[in-house]
Amino acid sequence: MNSPLIRVGVFYDGNYFLKISDYYYFQHERKARISLEGLHEFIRHQVAEEEDVDVRLAQITTSHFFRGRLSATEARDKDRLFHDRLLDDILMNLGVCTHYMPLKTRDGRLQEKGIDVWLSLEALEMALHKTLDVVVLIAGDSDYVPLIRKLNTVGTRVMLLNWDFKYEDFKGETRVTRASQHLLEQATYPVAMHAVIDRGLQEQDEVVENMFVTQSEPAAFATMPAPTATNGHATNGQSYAPAAASPATAASRAAVRPTGPTAAGPVGTVGISTIKNLKNGFGFVVMPPNNLFFSYADLSEGDFNDLREGDWVEFTVGRNHRDEDCARNVRKVAAPAMTGDEEGDYEPSTVAHSMGAVL
Repeated sequence: MNSPLIRVGVFYDGNYFLKISDYYYFQHERKARISLEGLHEFIRHQVAEEEDVDVRLAQITTSHFFRGRLSATEARDKDRLFHDRLLDDILMNLGVCTHYMPLKTRDGRLQEKGIDVWLSLEALEMALHKTLDVVVLIAGDSDYVPLIRKLNTVGTRVMLLNWDFKYEDFKGETRVTRASQHLLEQATYPVAMHAVIDRGLQEQDEVVENMFVTQSEPAAFATMPAPTATNGHATNGQSYAPAAASPATAASRAAVRPTGPTAAGPVGTVGISTIKNLKNGFGFVVMPPNNLFFSYADLSEGDFNDLREGDWVEFTVGRNHRDEDCARNVRKVAAPAMTGDEEGDYEPSTVAHSMGAVL
């Protein structure tokens, strides 16, 4: 007797999925990342609709995530260790099996090789040995056409979740994400997710609404308590100043914008300044002579999408993988006191002070 259960296997091309999630977080008006748990629930409903069964009979029995990955040293140098581990935690808690291959450097660029072959072999093996009725493929590359054809020969239907969008990145270059037309033609159930999501959000469809993460991303760095002045010395307190700051202390906090090639200070120096040129998950902190680059991964608290150009932030001077000055541990703060120059003009304070220094 045949089981009425529809066994579903979900297979992610990891870089494709993360590109989609970044788009909704930085570019789309929704300003939120895709929730894997919410996406799996959507898949169950979509499979049930296509297969004409009750949603309780559409069950995801296996799911796999494939991606090229930096080595631990490279991830540390590129400040990716925390976010890689955060992704692992999400996948692990959802029961998604992860498959990683090392990224290879060719012509000075990191390239992902072999992921499509590995995903295809695993999907075919799972379809045969776990008798999957439907394989859900989250990918857009035509390299997966042979996989779909082979799955069709063994009687497994293929649902292709695909997106079509374009946007301008922080360099002003146009980026396009679009699934291969050949891939769409081979799939049993091609699903245009960009249209489904936009329509669902407009109609306030609960299943579509639940496809997005509702909470802010965890910070990559632990928030460091700001120093509190006690008897003229710095301590680890909860605010920058005691109830009544001395004139000397107040003057030290209201400094004129520094100049010169070492204005940012050495690595580990803490400073405050304003934000400029926010775009697509990246931005710059004003710090002459060269503004300091930072990304969403450098925030120590808060959500990147809550930042605005002109906001005041505290930051720590760091060095990126190209050995250039950058801003780390970025967090939004209240505007400091302003100091006028000899002509009476006022400039925002961007003075950098060493951690643990006397205030």
